[in-house]
Amino acid sequence: MPGVGVRSAQRMAFYVLQAKECNIDSLTRAIAEVKKNISFCRECNNLSESDLCAVCSDQKRDRSKICVVEGPNGVMAMERIGSYNGLYHVLLGSLSPIDGIGPGDIKIEDLVRRTGEPGVKEVIVATDFTTEGQTTALFISKALSSSGVKVTRLSRGVPEGACVEYADVGTLQRAFEDRRAA
Repeated sequence: MPGVGVRSAQRMAFYVLQAKECNIDSLTRAIAEVKKNISFCRECNNLSESDLCAVCSDQKRDRSKICVVEGPNGVMAMERIGSYNGLYHVLLGSLSPIDGIGPGDIKIEDLVRRTGEPGVKEVIVATDFTTEGQTTALFISKALSSSGVKVTRLSRGVPEGACVEYADVGTLQRAFEDRRAA
């Protein structure tokens, strides 16, 4: 499973092997229920128990802004900050030519379609700051360049509460490039 290291996988395997049969039955039923009842929102690809997720069905959300994230965990992270009230678009991945993942393998075409809808004014790209995330952000920016929609990217730099002396060179360089008025 993605994000599960060797040690965690071993602990899970040992748990399953040592668990009582009733606990394993309960676990497999729970997994089956999740798979049966949770799907992807038809509009934004976020996780949902119905056709539209809670964000897309909330009429109080600002429909002029779409924040693009790689996965549903990105939506959860953005919602935790509590200051974004727009919509989301979940790509369900990022571009990775080395892994054979191209634009047709993630939900970029759906994003382009959504930006053509009336009222959409800004797309905020919130992909990871990895090589794949940066490649995806650049591709999205180019794909939307003639759409008339403003495309912005989350800024990078020294994190809140961090000491400048411990920041790496790349982080400090980006912090200088993305600086703003104090």
